[in-house]
Amino acid sequence: MKGLKRSKEAGEALRELGYRLTPQRQLILTALQESDDHISAEEIHAQVRVKYPHVNISTVYRTLELLKNLDLVTETDLGGRRFRYHYADKGHHHHLICERCGNTIETAESPFLSLKRTLLMEYGFKASISHLAIFGRCARCQR
Repeated sequence: MKGLKRSKEAGEALRELGYRLTPQRQLILTALQESDDHISAEEIHAQVRVKYPHVNISTVYRTLELLKNLDLVTETDLGGRRFRYHYADKGHHHHLICERCGNTIETAESPFLSLKRTLLMEYGFKASISHLAIFGRCARCQR
């Protein structure tokens, strides 16, 4: 029920900004909300097609781009040559991704705050650090 409430809130935000809340957009919002993890456009498309068989993958991509531009979803490259999407309301976190085994470790934003301050102080650059993926080697693969 909580996911449905959030998708309705996102739908209301779309309407307030002058966008139509089509059945396809509502189903895409619901798929994002009901996902416990990051989800690809292809996975969203598969879920939406169950209830709306004629939806095109391009509709999913356009809707995700719109939601990303409105800061309602985040887009992250978690490897595997596909972007993953996450409902922005689910909080800021980051990913440490092992290049060898593919293991993904979620981490809080706090380790990156000093980087954000350093970028501002040394370069005058105000970084938007809300959802990062950093590639390297996990402890198991360093052995």
